[in-house]
Order: sequence, then structure tokens, then C-alpha cells
Amino acid sequence: MLAALVAGCGSRLPESAFETRPTATHPSDGGPLRVGIITSATSPVGGDAFTGPRDGALAYFAALNARGGLDGRTIEAVTCDDGGSGIGNNDCVHRLVDEEKVFALVATTAFDYAGAPRVSRAGVPDIGGQPLTPAYDTYPHLYSLYGSSAPRTGAAPGWDGTLYGGTEVYRWFRTHLGARTAAVVSYNQAASAGYARLVAAGLRAEGYTVVDEQVDFALPNFRAVAADLRARHVDIVLDALDTHGNARLCAAMEESGVRVAAKVTNVQNWASTVPRDYAASPGCRSALYVTGSSRPYDDVSSPAVREFRAAMGDRPLTQWQLEGWAAAMWFTDAARACLGEPGGPTRACVESYVNRAEPYTARGLLLPVRFERLARPPEVRNTCLSVARWQDGTGWVAQGDMNGNCARVPQLGYRP
Repeated sequence: MLAALVAGCGSRLPESAFETRPTATHPSDGGPLRVGIITSATSPVGGDAFTGPRDGALAYFAALNARGGLDGRTIEAVTCDDGGSGIGNNDCVHRLVDEEKVFALVATTAFDYAGAPRVSRAGVPDIGGQPLTPAYDTYPHLYSLYGSSAPRTGAAPGWDGTLYGGTEVYRWFRTHLGARTAAVVSYNQAASAGYARLVAAGLRAEGYTVVDEQVDFALPNFRAVAADLRARHVDIVLDALDTHGNARLCAAMEESGVRVAAKVTNVQNWASTVPRDYAASPGCRSALYVTGSSRPYDDVSSPAVREFRAAMGDRPLTQWQLEGWAAAMWFTDAARACLGEPGGPTRACVESYVNRAEPYTARGLLLPVRFERLARPPEVRNTCLSVARWQDGTGWVAQGDMNGNCARVPQLGYRP
């Protein structure tokens, strides 16, 4: 997933302040069940870039509480904006875990999840987070919305510092659009460039000719990229950019007369604001595709999607909101399954539910999610994906059902 990230470290508080003693493993009384939501609501990428999961989770908990809560008990969500820095993230972890004494974290979306080791040491379940950093493939007690097969011992990401990803996205576009020449556009920033390298490796494994394009994070020259795309006769463009970067890239492509079969972006940019964001580039807009691991928020044939949309009201919609809604549902389902525990749901019981062999789908909103802890990484895997294309006047139109868009693809290693 994702787009440009920057690293941060350190804290305004001494390290000893974060050596969290294990807190109660279940709430002490029958009052509200308190959960924390950490979001980089303000960050170097810009306002609202990471707020979707938080907003979706808050909407779910509000709807749940309006129906009487969890067996009559409300869920109180305490939010914290970490400012998109490691310092701020450590402060949020300290506030929520030590001071607010939350039972769990839900729908974490952290630009720099520097506090992840402390969350893990405290034994606080972090459920349904967005894996913008390798933390969810590194530490126990952390559960990404997309699952993980890594051992997660806390020693290193993935398997001895190597993560693995499949080529299902590139297989889909090769099969369905006949794409053969692909450009990968990224920032000259570590996380963006690293993700771009993974994309390029996957494309090459699927037989594509790959054109690597990189722009300066602070002063990107998208016109030069567009000119090169035209000269190289690229027929599909993928990126490791944020929404703003994508819009500027598309505007440059429009100005240069670049037409492609598909301009493919990621779930972070899957939003109803496309007409506004891409107002200057109708040609690029008509070629917009997005891929992910969740059911499109425009798929109103799904009762779960309709429930999400009703709760969101008239607000502009994003796929990350739907995924935050699914994360909150996941936590709630786990807590509900543990209501019979003495004193109420316990953290151990909630984690047992999340770790069970049966995959979780959030009423069909997610592709099946599981946690396996494999000793060795898989070499190939049958993997599915959600694909949608933008259509003016309609919105994001699903390209086949996500549970049917599946292929057995190689798993390629990369260093985060």
C-alpha cells in the first residue's frame, strides 16, 4: 500500500515513561469499554490524508452505541492525533495506554508507528490497523486489517527483515487489459521508493517492460515524467504517491496528451472526491483504476455496504472509511464473542478470536483475513483482489467480484 512516508524518532518523555506495566486485561467494571484510535490527522503529507479509517471506526461505534452498544455497554472511542511524527506517536501511545488505559487500539493509521514496540510490550491488542510501516509484520499483539503470515516475534519485520508480496494486481491488468509496458512513479523518499521497487519487481515477474520514474518529494517535476511516459509508449501507470501527487501527475499527463489503458492507484486514493481531485484531467480520470482488499463502497448490492453508507450520511466517502468501519466491526465482534468471560471481555480472549483459524470478512466487506505465523515465507499463494474503475456520473464500478478476482501468484521478497 501506500505512499510517501517519512521516519521520525525520539520522544519528549524519558524512555522510562513508556516502559508500560501490563494494565488490567479486562475492564474493571461494567462502564464504557474504552478503545483508542491513533491517527496521523496532521502530517507532512497534508491534512485528511490519513483520517478515513478513524472516521469510519467512529461512525461504526456511534451506530453501535445508538443501538444499545455491546450487550448494553457502550464503546467509548478516544482519539489521538500523532501529528505524523515518531515523537507524536510515542506520546499518543503513552496517553492512550498509560493514562486513558484503553482496552485496545482500533483502526490505527500512523505515518510513523514509533510507539508500536511499546503497544506490544503492554499487551494491548491493536486491531485492524493500516500497515503503513512494517510494524504489523513485526510485533505480537498488532493485527493489520489485511492479515499477516509473518512470525511477528518483535525481532525484525517479516522473515529476518524480509517482507513478501504477491503479483496479483499486475496479473489482473495483464490478463484483462493486455497491458505490457508499465511505468511506476514514486517520490525520492525511502518508503515511497521502497514500495515502488516492490511494484517494479512484481511487474517484471509478470513479464512487463518497466519504466521507473521518480520525482523529488518537495518539488516534483511531473511534466518531465509525463513527457517520458509519452516517449516510452507506456500503456499502464502505477504509483507510490498520495492523492495530491496523483492529481498533479494526471494533470501533467493531460497537458502532455498522454493516454493510457489504466492509471492504477491504491486504496488510499479510493474516494468520492475524484471529480474534484481530477477536474483538470478528464482523460486520465476516465482511465482511473484502484485495487485493494475490501468491497467497494459503491457496491450497494451488499447489505454491509448499505449500512456503512447510511451511517456516513452525506459526507464524501472513501474506501479507507469503509475499512475503518470494518476494523471497528472486527473488534466489536471479538469483544462480543468474549462477553462470557469473568468480568467481561479479556484481551487474551479478544486476541484468541482474532487469531482463530477461521478467516474474518466483516460481513463480506473484506477479503478473508487470517494470521498464520509461518516459520518460512510462502513461495506462491492463491490471492484475490478488489478492482474498481472510475466512471463519471456513477462512481467506482467494481470490475468483477473481489472473491472471484483470484490467481495463484509468486510471493516476492523485499526489504522495507
